[in-house]
Amino acid sequence: VQLVESGGGSVQAGGSLRLSCAAAGYTFQNNCLGWFRQTPGKEREGVATVYTGGGSAYYADSVKGRFTISQDNDNNTVYLQMTSVKPEDTAMYYCAARYDCNSDSWFVHWQYYSWGQGTQVTVS
Repeated sequence: VQLVESGGGSVQAGGSLRLSCAAAGYTFQNNCLGWFRQTPGKEREGVATVYTGGGSAYYADSVKGRFTISQDNDNNTVYLQMTSVKPEDTAMYYCAARYDCNSDSWFVHWQYYSWGQGTQVTVS
């Protein structure tokens, strides 16, 4: 599985940004793709995860109402739409894949078996 993130950059507080994760090399549908973020010295934090078969998405409390995860099954891409961003959203954002979406453990990073290289988001 190959995951390639894009769309990161610098944005002012209150602004918006959309991250993309292009997946290749596996069956996109009926899998679970998520976004994590990490800052130096801190553990990787789950941001949002979506079941690409449709219907289930999970969010961290810190981003609920501001971020939206979605997928484009025709293009094997998952998006993270970030709105009303805050300086504390500054981090390296990673896309990751796991086999099942679980409401109890979607945020557990070691349960994801494939990771992208990351894209930096800086909010000032």
